[in-house]
Amino acid sequence: MNLKLKLKLRPSFFFSFLVFIFLLKKPDLGSASNSPKCISSQRQALLTFKQSLTDPSGRLSSWSGPDCCKWRGVGCDRRTSYVIKIDLRNPNQTLRRNGEFRKGSLGGMINPSLTRLKFLSYLDLSSNDFNFTEIPEFLGHIVSLRYLNLSFSSFSGEVPASLGNLSKLESLDLYAQTFSDDLFTINLRSGNLGWLSGLSSSLTYLNMGFVSLRGAGEVWLEDLSRLEKLKELHLFSCEIWNLPLSFPSSSANLKLLEVLDLSRNSFISPIPNWLFDLTSLRKLFLQSVRLQGTISPGFKKLKLLETLDLSKNELSGEIPAVLGDLPQLKHLDLSENSFEGQIHRFLDALSKNKGNSSLLSLSLMFDRLEGTLPESLGALRNLQILELTGNSFTGSIPSSVGNMASLKKLDLSFNSMNGKIPESLGKLEELVDLNLMENKWEGVLLKSHFVNLRSLKSFTLATEANRSLVFKVPSTWVPPFRLELIRIENCQIGPSFPMWLQVQNKLNSVTLRNTGIADKIPHSWFSIIAAGVTELYLENNRIKGTLPQNLVFPNLAAFDLSSNNFQGPFPRWTTYATELYLYQNNFSGSLPADIHVLMPQLKNIKLFQNSFTGKIPSSLCELTGLETLNLRNNRFSGSLPKCWRPSSELYEIDASENSISGQIPESLCVLPRLSVLLLNQNALEGNIPDTFQNCSGITHVHLGGNKLTGKLPSWLSKLSSLSMLRLPSNSFDGQIPDDLCSAPSLHILDLSENKLSGPVPKCIGNLTAIVQGKSVDEYYEYQEIRDSINLSGNNMYGEIPAGILDLTYLRILNLSRNSVAGSIPGNISKLGHLETLDLSSNRFSGAIPQSLAAISSLHTLNLSYNKLEGSIPKQLKFKDPSIYIGNELLCGKPLSKKCTRKQQNVVVN
Repeated sequence: MNLKLKLKLRPSFFFSFLVFIFLLKKPDLGSASNSPKCISSQRQALLTFKQSLTDPSGRLSSWSGPDCCKWRGVGCDRRTSYVIKIDLRNPNQTLRRNGEFRKGSLGGMINPSLTRLKFLSYLDLSSNDFNFTEIPEFLGHIVSLRYLNLSFSSFSGEVPASLGNLSKLESLDLYAQTFSDDLFTINLRSGNLGWLSGLSSSLTYLNMGFVSLRGAGEVWLEDLSRLEKLKELHLFSCEIWNLPLSFPSSSANLKLLEVLDLSRNSFISPIPNWLFDLTSLRKLFLQSVRLQGTISPGFKKLKLLETLDLSKNELSGEIPAVLGDLPQLKHLDLSENSFEGQIHRFLDALSKNKGNSSLLSLSLMFDRLEGTLPESLGALRNLQILELTGNSFTGSIPSSVGNMASLKKLDLSFNSMNGKIPESLGKLEELVDLNLMENKWEGVLLKSHFVNLRSLKSFTLATEANRSLVFKVPSTWVPPFRLELIRIENCQIGPSFPMWLQVQNKLNSVTLRNTGIADKIPHSWFSIIAAGVTELYLENNRIKGTLPQNLVFPNLAAFDLSSNNFQGPFPRWTTYATELYLYQNNFSGSLPADIHVLMPQLKNIKLFQNSFTGKIPSSLCELTGLETLNLRNNRFSGSLPKCWRPSSELYEIDASENSISGQIPESLCVLPRLSVLLLNQNALEGNIPDTFQNCSGITHVHLGGNKLTGKLPSWLSKLSSLSMLRLPSNSFDGQIPDDLCSAPSLHILDLSENKLSGPVPKCIGNLTAIVQGKSVDEYYEYQEIRDSINLSGNNMYGEIPAGILDLTYLRILNLSRNSVAGSIPGNISKLGHLETLDLSSNRFSGAIPQSLAAISSLHTLNLSYNKLEGSIPKQLKFKDPSIYIGNELLCGKPLSKKCTRKQQNVVVN
């Protein structure tokens, strides 16, 4: 557990432990030879208490012998033999996220027999599961209690006011977070804190985290301020909506307060000045409470402050130097606010304050800070954690960073650092985590940058693709560190796979993306990391060679080896990975028939642009969690699998650009989530199966470049989600059914290069998705989503339907190589978003309308081989004569034929 995380946890048991030691000093514990003997009435009270509990793990199995003072969790006064302590906290409390915690939890009911233990001073029932029962009222009658801990034990309802009777109580922990599915459900509440007045002269520690104080109103602080001995107060996530700007008259009672946690409430307030009167404060947590305004100079009064957490608020302005003047400050977190400007003044104050050489952690993440990092940063010699991610810092890392000898974590990720990384970084022997991701680094990294980083476990570095950051490390150098995580992007490591990478044998996360490696990776390296690695990303390099076979990766969740020069067979790796990306390589051979056994958890498979051959294995149907399958541009042959099941999660299939034959399987539309189906450029034949009308969720269909035949089915209009229908280069015949025009979501219609006949459908202007410019809800990564109609290369005739001009958002219109006649509509400029217009090789006549020049978005035009006449409008920006050739009666630039006066008068507006 790193240092910062420890600070974020609820208070440690250190203070409670001190209280317990104090309590044990009260009774006479006697000598070892004078062991206490259990009093019969006390034993019976404990047995009755036990009978009301559930104990699935048998923690109370020792509660059966005659001497209750020897029972697990029970402590007796050695002089009087009275029971003074019951400690039944869950021994698995650190495992709250798994079954071991619940297995070790006590439950059931708390029996009133505890009130018979008249000298009980310590009661700990924390981290158990009482299934949202109420805290028993009778606990307030055990007036001998000095320590009461009911935290993490799933109580609900109102905190009993009877707890105010415990006038000797020194420590009360009611922290009420549970570990149900909803981590932040609040079940315990206290609508009136008046009962605390009964504890005013004794209580030193109070934790009511996750106890709703919404009903306590505006007097919550006044009620708490009566606790005159209170040293530690935790009110994390208590649904407090108001923070008084002035302190009640009894505020002097909190002068002893050393720890205050009001995090995760919603104050919407500036920092109140009364906080600065709490001059004993050592730790102040105000995370995520919607503080506003700037940081007050009043902080200078908190001379003893060691920890200050103001993260996740709405504070603004420059970080003031006053925080740098706090002599005892060890931990400062100002992350996720709106601080802006430079940090020079603040860091200069830190560096000049000799006391602040004790600063251990500084977090300024995700603010709006800018400028360069000053050399004074190096004066923080004891700093262990420096987090500056998510700002707009520029320039280089100051060379003084080499003086920060205690630094364990340095995070400068997601800034605009556009300078160099200094060699002095290599002096940081204690550095464990170095994160330099997402900047604009340049320069050279030498052996000296890394030579002394003996503690380094995590190394992340990325610059922009157009910047030059080059590793110039000897290819045989063996570094002093063994990384667990490495992530390097857009930096030049290659062309070799260097020794400093080959010796990393403890890796659990590997990302080497676009690093210029053009070497073979030794099979032994994959074997070494196989047991522990969870992520393996090597994409966008030029890595060559083969992959080792028959490896077991028990923890691998995803691997991406795409865009390299790997060759050889598919890797027979046994893994529970969900992502398999091998696209854009030179893999060959068939896919394993038992892929469902080797990789049973696959969700996304991308193997496109390889040279895989053979049939697509039917075992893919056994991967019921599979969501996307992309086999595009390989050499698969044979028929498509026919084994698809309704239980499948598959929504995207791309098997285009292969040699797949046979018919389209009817079982494809038993896939309930199928959305994208791309089978173009294959050798499929037959009709579109009628079962496709059941594909109610399908959005993108591309079946072009096959041998499909028959008429276009009228039920296509029933596919209400269909955005793209591409059926080019097949042998469909007959007329386009009028029903197709009523498809409500259709943006792309491509029926080109078929044997369709008849007139251009008049109903085409009814394609409402193009008329209204409806957005495309889903979008396929390899297809352009632009509103288009392509009917070219058929046997269609007639004129351009007038309704087509209602397709306001149409971007592509291609009617080329048909027999469409008539004139080009003069009001074609209504198609104000048109980018491509191809009317070539038809029978259009008349003049080219002047309004065509008004379509500013038009960048591709072809009017060749028609019967157009007259002068080409001068306003048209197209200067390529091939656009107009084949129209014998056209004249004017860019054609060489000049216009006669009569031709110049042939104009259509």
